[in-house]
Amino acid sequence: MLNPAIVARSISRETADHYTWGNQCDGWHLLRAAEVSVIEERMPPGASEVAHFHKNSRQFFFVLAGTLSILIDTVQHTLRPEHGIEIGPGLKHRVFNESESEVRFIVVSVPPSQGDRINVGAP
Repeated sequence: MLNPAIVARSISRETADHYTWGNQCDGWHLLRAAEVSVIEERMPPGASEVAHFHKNSRQFFFVLAGTLSILIDTVQHTLRPEHGIEIGPGLKHRVFNESESEVRFIVVSVPPSQGDRINVGAP
């Protein structure tokens, strides 16, 4: 029988593995498994990432606070709190924060996107 304390554990930004990326952006690994990755990210005003795509990963971005802009191929989407968008494998995309406030969002990747990212352009 599995030990429930090992199988299920509570996690938060305070207890998650933290990393920084881009221009003063933060990420917290809420779930790291072979099948799925769940990350909370924070982008300050004016921050952006390089356009890229994933060969295998399907991603879902869900905004917790602020306004997130996502360019998918040539179409720009603006996500407000409690809104999300799915990005399938092979779709070029770039997230950025055009607002004057920080944005916090969740990124779910199936399978995890680490090592699956191919950069295709500048911010």
